[in-house]
Amino acid sequence: MRTRFPLTPTDDTFLTTAAHRYVHVVDLPGTPQAVWQLLIADDALASWSVAVTEVEWMSPRPFRAGTTRVVTLGGFVSLLERFYRWEPGSRMTFTVDAASIPGLKHFAEDIQLEPISTGTRLTWTFALEGTPALRPLLTAASPLQRYVTQTIARGIARRAQPASAEARR
Repeated sequence: MRTRFPLTPTDDTFLTTAAHRYVHVVDLPGTPQAVWQLLIADDALASWSVAVTEVEWMSPRPFRAGTTRVVTLGGFVSLLERFYRWEPGSRMTFTVDAASIPGLKHFAEDIQLEPISTGTRLTWTFALEGTPALRPLLTAASPLQRYVTQTIARGIARRAQPASAEARR
C-alpha cells in the first residue's frame, strides 16, 4: 500500500451504530467449513468480486485474530485490514487500520456463518464512517455503496456452487 491514511480502530459497537451500515444475507450451498475455506483462500474476494481487484494476506497461515491483509478496490483504493475476531468456520471481524485515500474515519466488516438445512447462511455487515468533509459524499453515494457491498457479499455464491458440486461427488 503506497500512502497510508490512518483510520480510527473500531469494535463491535461500531458495527451496530455506524452511520453507513449495510447488512447482506446470502444462503449458500455447502457447510460453514467449506464456505470458510472460500473466505480465507489466497484469491478470496478478488476471484468472486469485480469490485475487489487484489487481496494480499500479510500474515502467515494459520490465520487468527491479529491477521492482516491488504484489499484493493477498483485497482486504486487499498485498505489495510486487521482481524480482531477469528472463529474458524463461524465468524471473522476486522477493522480497517489505514487506507490509500483520505476521508475515511472508521471502516469494519463482520462475516458470520450459520448452518442451515440447505447449507450455510452468510451474514455480511459492512460499516463505515467518513471524516466531516467526506460525510455528505458518503450519504449521497449510499445507494451505490449498498449495491457494491451487496455484489461483494453475493459474489461468493458463484464460488460456492462448484465447491458444493464437488462435495456431492
